[in-house]
Parts: sequence; structure tokens; C-alpha cells
Amino acid sequence: MDESSTIGIIGSGSWATAIAKMVLNNTDSLNWYFRNPEHIKNFKEIGHNPNYLTSVDFDVDKIFFSSDINEIVEKSDILIFVIPSAFLKDALVSLKAPLNNKFIVSAIKGLIPEENLIIGSFFHKYYQVPLNSIAVISGPCHAEEVALERLSYLTIACQDMKKGRFIASKLACSYVKTSVIDDIYGTEYAAVLKNVMAIAAGICHGLGYGDNFQAVLISNGIQEIKRFVDTVHPISRDIKSSAYLGDLLVTAYSQFSRNRTFGNMLGKGYSVKSAQLEMLMIAEGYYAVKSIVEINEKFKVNLPITEAVYRIIYEKVSPAIEIKLLTEQLR
Repeated sequence: MDESSTIGIIGSGSWATAIAKMVLNNTDSLNWYFRNPEHIKNFKEIGHNPNYLTSVDFDVDKIFFSSDINEIVEKSDILIFVIPSAFLKDALVSLKAPLNNKFIVSAIKGLIPEENLIIGSFFHKYYQVPLNSIAVISGPCHAEEVALERLSYLTIACQDMKKGRFIASKLACSYVKTSVIDDIYGTEYAAVLKNVMAIAAGICHGLGYGDNFQAVLISNGIQEIKRFVDTVHPISRDIKSSAYLGDLLVTAYSQFSRNRTFGNMLGKGYSVKSAQLEMLMIAEGYYAVKSIVEINEKFKVNLPITEAVYRIIYEKVSPAIEIKLLTEQLR
């Protein structure tokens, strides 16, 4: 990769739009895949994404849009995937262009549900992308604050640190600071689990638990994340760094967190289905908690918060009863 490398974004939601804004601070052109051609037409006419982060204006002359994923893949050296994990396989059904000669960047914080695979492992297993040609974008960072140009921090995880630094340079700007680590597995699993913890935080908020309890919940949450990632991928990592703890905190506490919002609705008495229908965006933790519980059948890690969220969502246990039982396990 070098300065002549072309970048393509696969996805058209709020995080994809925020990433496009960052990339276009550092490059003169961008390839961008939108599934819906009507959305491309509207974007070109009004100069911003018609559905997400509508306050962010773009110079559309710098963007090559296409609703053909093969066209974007063929024209790009670096591909940033920003599609909800539950829909990634469907989005790739029509893909015929190879990916094993591309540099793949995952900005997806979820697992492939049917496979129970993190995104990097999915591309490595099914598309033969070398592990050193995969990077992961981790927070703490919400798209809405990027749109407002509020100071944010990103961590890029990549086993090839040189390539990781290159990707970091394409995202850094006056309001986004970047750093690079080599823990692609830990950052992906931590990002998956922090969404589950955020659902738990939302449920507790909806039930009327206060800040004192939330602090205990999230301090137990980071311990739960550490136990799991250290078991699944045991390397030396600082779980207190922003890529892990910071990402958990912003997702558990922020007004912009869709997973916290989803949990809050469950705590207030919404059914899972009605909460999903009312939300305009996907809460990745809904799919993630089932996958984590299934993965953990092998590892047997103590995950009381994750298991509580799973029982509320998939076994339809009363949130009030389940969280009351959970409070007896937290310290």
C-alpha cells in the first residue's frame, strides 16, 4: 500500500458516512458502495447521505458511487467494510471479484451469526484474505460525534503494524486521533462484548437502576470481557486501554449508543420485536449475545452479564427478575 492506493467503502449507514468524512480529509477520491441506487441518486442531488448524518456535506465530485459491489471492489485497493455483521454474508452473495489481493478493514462490531466468527476470521476463512492484510477499526468513537467534529480517538488493530499505520493516517485529522496495535482478535471480541454490556446497561437504566449500580455493572463488564478475550486469544494486552475499556464506556453510557437504547427499551417493557421495529438502526448486541453464548459452550468462561442478557432476549425471562438475580453475582 502507498499513497496511490484507492479506498472503497462498503456500506452506507451512519458509521460508513463518518468514515467517509474522515477518509476524504486525507485523500482526493473515494469509492463508495450503496446497495440502493435511489439513495445514490439522492446523495448526488443533495450533497449528503439522505438517510444518515444528514448534516455532513460532501464534495460528490470526489466520490465514485456504485450499487454494484463488484465494481467498487475491482476499483479499490483497500476496502473498508461497514455493514451490520448479520447482513454481511447476504451483501457478499453477488460478489465475484476476489478479495484475497485487497487490504480489508473491518469497521463492523459483531459476529457472523451462522458462523460465530469475528469479521477478520470470516474474511480469512472464506475469502482467503491473509491475516496481515486485515485491519480492525475500534473506538471509542460514535459516528454522531465525528459528524459534529468533536475530538475522538480510534485504534487500528493490524498484525502488520506498517499497514496499520497507513490506515490510521487515512483516518486521522484535526478531530480524530489514531493509534495502532496488533491485537485484531482481542479488539474484535471486545467490541462484540461491549455491545452486550451496553444492552445490559440500557436494560438496567430502563428498570430504574441508578448511576451507582451502573458503575458496578460496567466495572464487572470489563472484567467479563477480559476473562473471555484472554481465554479465546491469550496474549499480553492492556484491557484498560481505550480500545477495550474506552470503547465499552462510550457504548454503555452514551446517548448515541444504539445498543444501550435497545436495552433501555427492553427495560421499560418493550418486547424484543417491538424494540427492533421502533429503532432505525441495528443493535449488533442482539445477534452478538447469542453467538457469544454458543462460542462459550466450548470455553466455559464465567459470563454472568452476557448470560443474563441472553436469557432476557432469547428466553424471554422478565428483565426485572433477571437483573435482580444478576445483582447478587456482581461485586
